[in-house]
Amino acid sequence: MPYDAGWVAFALRVRNENRGPERMDRSQSTAVLAAAIMEPRAKVRKWRLTELWRRQNYVRPLGYAGHAARVPKLSELHDIRLCRETVRSWMMAEGLWKDRKQRMKPVHQPRHRRDSVGELVQIDGSHHFWFESRGPRCTLLVYIDDATSRLMHLQFVETESAFDYFTATRAYIERHGKPVAFYSDKHSTFRVNKAEALGGNGMTQFGRALHELNIDIICANTSQAKGRVERANLTLQDRLVKELRLAGISTRAAGNAFLPQFIAAHNARFAKPPFNDKDLHRLLADHESIDDAFAWKEERTVSNSLTLQYDKVIFILEPNDLTRGLARNRVTVVDYPDGRLAIRHKGVDLPYRTFDRLQQVDQAAIVENKRLGPVLAYVAERQKELDMARSKKAPRRRGQSAHLFKTG
Repeated sequence: MPYDAGWVAFALRVRNENRGPERMDRSQSTAVLAAAIMEPRAKVRKWRLTELWRRQNYVRPLGYAGHAARVPKLSELHDIRLCRETVRSWMMAEGLWKDRKQRMKPVHQPRHRRDSVGELVQIDGSHHFWFESRGPRCTLLVYIDDATSRLMHLQFVETESAFDYFTATRAYIERHGKPVAFYSDKHSTFRVNKAEALGGNGMTQFGRALHELNIDIICANTSQAKGRVERANLTLQDRLVKELRLAGISTRAAGNAFLPQFIAAHNARFAKPPFNDKDLHRLLADHESIDDAFAWKEERTVSNSLTLQYDKVIFILEPNDLTRGLARNRVTVVDYPDGRLAIRHKGVDLPYRTFDRLQQVDQAAIVENKRLGPVLAYVAERQKELDMARSKKAPRRRGQSAHLFKTG
């Protein structure tokens, strides 16, 4: 077999990884490297290096599914003739193939219900054509008690966003009280899914809100683990859709008004009695503010000119005795689901005015000023062509009823 430069470099790397303290100099010539590979003391023989070379440079790059398809391609493209079992073993070593035992479906053992109401509440969002062809597709947020299979709260929203869960969970707590824990999937609203995240405390905004109210949240590893709410979603996609059709409902607002009577009828028929009659829901403590808890909170540093930026909007603090000394200090931006926004320092709301960097040209101003009309019309068209999206780190605002962050 000829020793090309790539093969020799690969052989050198494998040999160095397997020889211990001895390390060869990369500046050695190709002939010296080839001789070193054949050296009797080397732990990795030539055939082994050849196998590794073929596996990593011929077997792995092929984008074919199974070993049966790879064998003829290796012969056709690289003139390498191997049996299927050899290619299969190489693919298993590279993690590209699993044997029959490894491909067996995992077994999900059933578990007992929790003992009391409010001990564990499963939550999930179901995106479905709830109004069929009468209205747009939307999401139903489902809260179901694990002990009784009782529907605790339902709410139609546009999508699963943090603000939608803020509003729905607040309505749940105001009606039933604080449960011990919520049980959810690994949606980004409930869990930080980026392993390489450098900042933060490991909590999402929803997790931070529950922590402030002394409520735990547990994320299921599989959908089968929270099967109670998953099965409830399938039931609702059948029964609730038919009830909405009979009632002639085609909007989210009308659907949310209809849901309480549907919940009562559903629970009367399908809810189970708990093992323990004690209700573990708790009242809000005196120091707990549900309004402040269910709000998006981020910290910002005030500049020397008493400005800060949040979601591509510049906030200018009004200069007074309270704000003049805040330069280079941290403040908290509190973004409420109803569209209100506060800038807070040590519990005190600060006065401010805004300058929106993405604010488009006012078309009325174009009409009134004839000289600047053509120029402003061109600018307005250019703004519409540009990406007018807000910051990716800011919350998605579909769940807010009103806000000052306009987009193009």
